[in-house]
Amino acid sequence: MGTGLTECIISGLLSVNGKRVLHVDRNNYYGADTASLSLSNLYQKFRGAGAEPPSTMGHSRDWNVDLVPKFVMACGDLVKILLHSKVTRYLEFKSVDGSYVLKDGKIQKVPSTGAEALSSSLMGFFEKRKFRNFLVFLEQYDKTKPATYRNGKPLDQWTMSELYYEFGLDTNTQAFTGHAMALQTTDEYLNGPADKIADAIQLYAYSVQRYGKSPYIYPIYGLGGLPEGFSRLCAIHGGTFMLSKPVDEVMFGPDGKAWGIKAGNEVAKANLIIGDPSYFPTEKCRVVGRVIRSICILDHPVAGAEDAESLQIIIPFSQVPGRRNDIYVAVVSHAHMVSSAGKYIAIVSTTVETANPAAEVAPGIQILGRVLERFDDVSDLKAPVSNGSGDNCFISESYDASSHFETAAANVLSLYERLTGSKLDMSISADSTQEEDM
Repeated sequence: MGTGLTECIISGLLSVNGKRVLHVDRNNYYGADTASLSLSNLYQKFRGAGAEPPSTMGHSRDWNVDLVPKFVMACGDLVKILLHSKVTRYLEFKSVDGSYVLKDGKIQKVPSTGAEALSSSLMGFFEKRKFRNFLVFLEQYDKTKPATYRNGKPLDQWTMSELYYEFGLDTNTQAFTGHAMALQTTDEYLNGPADKIADAIQLYAYSVQRYGKSPYIYPIYGLGGLPEGFSRLCAIHGGTFMLSKPVDEVMFGPDGKAWGIKAGNEVAKANLIIGDPSYFPTEKCRVVGRVIRSICILDHPVAGAEDAESLQIIIPFSQVPGRRNDIYVAVVSHAHMVSSAGKYIAIVSTTVETANPAAEVAPGIQILGRVLERFDDVSDLKAPVSNGSGDNCFISESYDASSHFETAAANVLSLYERLTGSKLDMSISADSTQEEDM
């Protein structure tokens, strides 16, 4: 239920495994929360029926505006899922121009190699050399080779805080390393084992090396192509799709287990009921937070980012006094065929901490410069209260505020394992694709 990316990936994978799949959505378009809207549809969604964009914005059909902004880590789990399912044959990707972090009000490129560390303006002279040594160590580290260990200890015997201290990295370097490279959303990782964070940093650096500009790729015509691609995979393998089909009720038996859904006078029976939280009774989910996303339309590139046509900027919470969560800025443009020529789409998002969400994205809005149009959306972040084995309700999690798909991909893998009892084969290498496919 629901054609968001998570649900479409799951339906595609299950259909390939021989399951009979019925996929319904209350909307008349694919994508649900991960849809990409034309400009007219965007105005009508946020400004009401009949609202139309000004003619200066160009043709509505030239626009594909994401409701949930996310970039794809070039060698991350989502790419492996795309390759595993061969959905890459339906999509075309292009690299994102840059990955940046905000420090002291200035946009700075995130270094990913020892050479970049030495030329980065993020750090002072002595800190650069410490960070270079840190990156060189991580690049050479191999858990199967004790000769690469630090002080004879593998990284699973270090906490990340201890490893930072070992290399003498200051709090500023720790902030952009943990949040802009390892993509951690809080500082809780500091007290956890260093091996997982090292893997994340290695993945970031390797993804940058693969595409040269940043670790991220993004589909031509917007993220809406991702759920559509997996929907096509499902349909090819016998799945049935029904759009504009509101679900009135999830049907439960006396034992408390779901056995089907009701839509009007029609009932569909199933052993597994899968969907996003909006389709299930409220007691099946819990609210774990709120997120604000501000969609901004610009007529200029973001200043200080080398006139990049697409980019990510992470504002670590340590750069904004009093905050506990990072702020994310994702920018795309006509280069990815998502806007008319000369226009840019910048989406600023963060986890809500106060009663004034719009003020919380102000640091991100400020670095954009002049904004032609702005559309704000605040929504609840929901998660299932159980794993689904007891009631046959397998519920996905809401998409968080981050501007990358790493947490969403982890949710897909978890949901797949809960449904099938086995892990999805992720042994495929992200290097197994051809350049023209990605």
